[in-house]
Amino acid sequence: MNPAKRHEIFSRLRAANPHPTTELEYASPFELLVAVVLSAQSTDKGVNLATRKLFPKASTPEAIYALGEAGLADAIKTIGLYKSKARHLIATCRMLIEQHHSTVPAERAALEALPGVGRKTANVILNTAFGQPTMAVDTHIFRVSNRIGLAPGKTVLEVEKKLLKTIPNEFRIDAHHWLILHGRYVCQARKPKCGECIIADLCEFKHKTLPAPASGKASPRVLRSAKPIQT
Repeated sequence: MNPAKRHEIFSRLRAANPHPTTELEYASPFELLVAVVLSAQSTDKGVNLATRKLFPKASTPEAIYALGEAGLADAIKTIGLYKSKARHLIATCRMLIEQHHSTVPAERAALEALPGVGRKTANVILNTAFGQPTMAVDTHIFRVSNRIGLAPGKTVLEVEKKLLKTIPNEFRIDAHHWLILHGRYVCQARKPKCGECIIADLCEFKHKTLPAPASGKASPRVLRSAKPIQT
């Protein structure tokens, strides 16, 4: 995919959503860190339901650490893998208190040293909480990047590096959110909504489809009219 096409893709995504952000609910970098850790293999909706009950009671490293592993696990038991997440978060809170004055660090190495925090989580925190132009490649971004030809790669890290190298500077802060939302609601895994896609004519996916007729009985048809524009 050439630079002009990439620029047009992000120009359209920006025009449709000028100020994108995460769908996780938070009021501080620490709350965001907790929410992102809880979101692993869970939906943002499910995490928000849990944190709406948790954060009014405990929203600082000291308060969550005071709950203890069992207390935190009980508070987040509606979320998948809640026991291991509680264990990681209690250990993380202890490190934040002892090593970072209860403040979430804005450096990758320090973030990735926290229990339960990997590269993707660190990228989310650096981007969303601290405004750094990082790219947290989740399943949505990995799928979209490969499917539409934006940044093909066999591994998450390969896709991340290609995106950071090829996305124009003016879009890098928000690109993470645009691609996640596009993958979550439009360029979905099983049935991409090509007929509703604002970048369909720029996308290089070979099997674009149109919605089924009104009867809903016919299978999707190949979208032959939306050929990639050569810009």
